[in-house]
Amino acid sequence: MSTKEAVKKVETSSGIEMEVVFRPDDVQSSYETVGDPGEFPYTRGPYATMYRGKLWTMRQYAGYASAAESNARYRYLLEQGQSGLSVAFDLPTQMGYDSDHYLARGEVGKVGVAIDSIDDLERLFEGIPLDKVSTSMTINSTAAILLAMYIAVARKQGVSADRISGTIQNDILKEYIARGTYIYPPRASLRIVTDIFAYCAREAPKWNTISISGYHIREAGSTAAQEIAFTLADAITYVQAAIDSGLDVDEFAPRLAFFFNSHNQFLEELAKFRAARRMWAHIMRDRFGARDQRSLTLRFHAQTAGSSLTAQQPEVNVVRTTIQALAAVLGGAQSLHTNSMDEALGLPTEHAARIALRTQQVIGYESGVAATADPLGGAYAVEHLTDQLERLAYQYIEKIDELGGMLRAIETGYVQREIEKAAYDYQRAVESQDQVVVGVNRFVVDETSSVPVLRVDVSLEREQVERVRAVRAKRDQSLASRALDNVERAAQTDENLIPHIIHAVESYATLGEISDRLRSVFGEYAGER
Repeated sequence: MSTKEAVKKVETSSGIEMEVVFRPDDVQSSYETVGDPGEFPYTRGPYATMYRGKLWTMRQYAGYASAAESNARYRYLLEQGQSGLSVAFDLPTQMGYDSDHYLARGEVGKVGVAIDSIDDLERLFEGIPLDKVSTSMTINSTAAILLAMYIAVARKQGVSADRISGTIQNDILKEYIARGTYIYPPRASLRIVTDIFAYCAREAPKWNTISISGYHIREAGSTAAQEIAFTLADAITYVQAAIDSGLDVDEFAPRLAFFFNSHNQFLEELAKFRAARRMWAHIMRDRFGARDQRSLTLRFHAQTAGSSLTAQQPEVNVVRTTIQALAAVLGGAQSLHTNSMDEALGLPTEHAARIALRTQQVIGYESGVAATADPLGGAYAVEHLTDQLERLAYQYIEKIDELGGMLRAIETGYVQREIEKAAYDYQRAVESQDQVVVGVNRFVVDETSSVPVLRVDVSLEREQVERVRAVRAKRDQSLASRALDNVERAAQTDENLIPHIIHAVESYATLGEISDRLRSVFGEYAGER
């Protein structure tokens, strides 16, 4: 019996068989399809020198309770060496409800910071110069409103829109697929996305107008190949919608950014990032005729896999996060968030967040992996996995095209069913112990964790409710009403919404009031029936 026949078959999350030994004949790609870093098709990275010139941006996703408390956490992280901010918003903010709405009860400030008006955003960034710091905001259905608030706060600081830099997630399609914080029907939501593209192309050229997210698709249970495919299929839809609205592809495509998960299977994950870059370069050049090199280069933020973290033996999560972060770096991430060890228990404490940040810093400054671009490029296993992930991802994209595009695939539930099946298969593997999860189904210990858990003070919700009501009471009511009327009127036409939303937030109209005016025109989406 040969060595190969004697060992158990091993597959990646995407069903790619891992050979005992990979050899040159296993690699389908050639030098032309791999290339050098900074050269088409960017398999090895979007920039020639990668981290030799500048390390990736080290972001820590943070936000909880009130704007004032989150501001204190941001200042702390910046003092600890973080190089960019990443804002988490609470569920009412994500869903377009003010903190005093009955549906917001019990959720204010729980999974992120509560933002009801420009007054809150000013508090959030107090003492933080918006022309000096890059800010990523994880917001989707209400992305246009939070972007408008950010621009308005920058103006108050004396910073014009063309000087701010950062990203709004603004990826509404994955909300219908995997996450659920949508408000309006998909086609109305796409209109808002393209309005943001058009406005920022003219007024905020340094701002990344969308972070097309595979992260939540993977958190919902997808495989690595599905994460690539469904993320790029979403991106194709956004690009086509923008072109259909009259924008030239090279006018907006250079500001598209991506957001991927970095999961446990180390080699598959770093190969996933390489495959996605190569595919995007070809899609933009061959499908959309993009000519600007910046339109062809997939730049991405990565976050380590929250769904992989365990409440059991939470200190072990530091090891998981380190492996995942290293995969993101070796895969060529432009920015990175490392999850804290306590995130399966609650919001991160300062201590846990500092360890998570230190994980990135050790990789960046001590490990030596940043010294050369794509150091594992050319490894037979890595190139084989890159090739196979690309093949599988293209098969999904072709199927979605046959269905009539991503909107139709979402409306029929195709994408959701594929993810659900992958998640089910993984859970069965965990329960049968074919998939080992340390501390959960193997190497279990009977002990209570000593890791402290952050608790949000319940009185903060009452204070936030009082704050938003005070904002409404002291503003110029006629000015706010006219601004809201203009938002509603613009929504009934094809006029760009963003200038009207900026005027509304500057008039101290609240996030919930603006969302309600848009609801009155677009309606609400109830999901697939």
